[in-house]
Amino acid sequence: DSMSSSSPQLRRLKPAYQYVVNNFLAVLAVPLVVAGIVSAARVGPEELLARLHALRPVHVFLAAFVPAAAGVLYLMMRPRSVYLVDYACFRTKPSHRVPFGTFLEHAKLVTFIEGASIDERSVRFMTRLLERSGLGEETCLPPAHHFIPPYRNLEASREEVELVIFSAIDDLLAKTGISPDAIDFLVVNCSLFAPIPSFTDMIIRKYKMRSDIRNVHLSGMGCSAGLVSVGLARNFLQVAPRGSHALVVSTETITPNYYVGKERAMLLPNCLFRMGGAAALLSTCRAKARFRLSRVVRTLTGAQDNAYRCVYQEEDDEGHRGINLNKDLMTIAGDALKANITAIGPLVLPASEQLLFALSFIARRVFNNKSIKPYLPDFRMAFEHFCIHAGGRAVIDELQNSLGLSDEHVEASRMALHRFGNTSSSSLWYELAYIEAKGRMRKGDRVWMIGFGSGFKCNSAAWECIEPARDAQGPWADCVSRYPVHIPEVLKH
Repeated sequence: DSMSSSSPQLRRLKPAYQYVVNNFLAVLAVPLVVAGIVSAARVGPEELLARLHALRPVHVFLAAFVPAAAGVLYLMMRPRSVYLVDYACFRTKPSHRVPFGTFLEHAKLVTFIEGASIDERSVRFMTRLLERSGLGEETCLPPAHHFIPPYRNLEASREEVELVIFSAIDDLLAKTGISPDAIDFLVVNCSLFAPIPSFTDMIIRKYKMRSDIRNVHLSGMGCSAGLVSVGLARNFLQVAPRGSHALVVSTETITPNYYVGKERAMLLPNCLFRMGGAAALLSTCRAKARFRLSRVVRTLTGAQDNAYRCVYQEEDDEGHRGINLNKDLMTIAGDALKANITAIGPLVLPASEQLLFALSFIARRVFNNKSIKPYLPDFRMAFEHFCIHAGGRAVIDELQNSLGLSDEHVEASRMALHRFGNTSSSSLWYELAYIEAKGRMRKGDRVWMIGFGSGFKCNSAAWECIEPARDAQGPWADCVSRYPVHIPEVLKH
């Protein structure tokens, strides 16, 4: 009873505790400054001037030079700030829409195609999965998947790539007004399709970019590769002349990756992944920038065999290629998230939360009592908005519970999953676009992007808003007024 009665008291005291700890230097400095002023007033101006004249010139020089030199050295050595000028997402067309009924009808017809081993039992499994997936009726698949059998050849795959990434880049160039000649670095990520010539070559040819542009195509790095690309572009910009620009393009090509076997763990991607892509322009010039990149933290657990194989491309017993999603995926993702939180927490959390976490850790070690629960830092103190990779309903549920977030904090992730499906590495940009389209972003707001991917990886990026979007133009322009929507546990149709 005493604990329950003291709990409300502790909650009332927490704001005061947070203010004192987070402003410790200010709280400490105020009495020191007051004491200094009182001491100077007691001494008197004449005696104070006499003491100053008694100082040797070398002391005066050192007192002025050392702080100035330290300040200049700090400004020269600190990393340059990197900014997000703007971003754009691929806007799907109504002709690409695949309602549940259409998806399942196609799956049933695929069972009659020579060479396919998908059967009625597999279709029933996909039906149950879709009903619980959190996806809506407006998610889209590439044109090649609207044929029976689906086209999975190189030509159709390239057509999807050009449709998605060129559309996103066109929108980005129109929004920023930047010329392709002004782009110094190009980083593209797509995990499951790496043709020759590469995606970067396709973009350079399309937009007639400079011959000396530095370009990289990342493949095989999973759904968290978008933040890997952002981190790589940031590193490039750190060593480039000030004012340089880097174009980051994130997508996943669905066309060549439709699985026609009957392994349940390999049927999951058929139901969850949908077409999408995004392009973002980064720069070390603050002019016209909309966000500042604060942190990029990457965590890799691939040294562990179970983490390495939990998202694995392979062939089933009948030779059908697909992506196997291991049943331990959520446990492994949770462990990777804990490691990432441990790394990013000290960089972004206020001192009050770090102190509580440290005291909890010490108490558990000193008393060797596992019944003392570790303190879970309140990341709502560090961020106003959360963009959690829309990998599926279970992924969002797990992170919401692990981080103690409200339904509103994960709304962008759930709605992006409902409207666009799992668009892999580009899903974080659709979520950021949702927050802005709803008019919730304010100057100074902080955003935490969290991505998961094969390997197994958990990557984070922290942003600070400089200039919110002026309108809701973007992938949500024609539907944001209908959101948020209620997503039942089981969708019957």
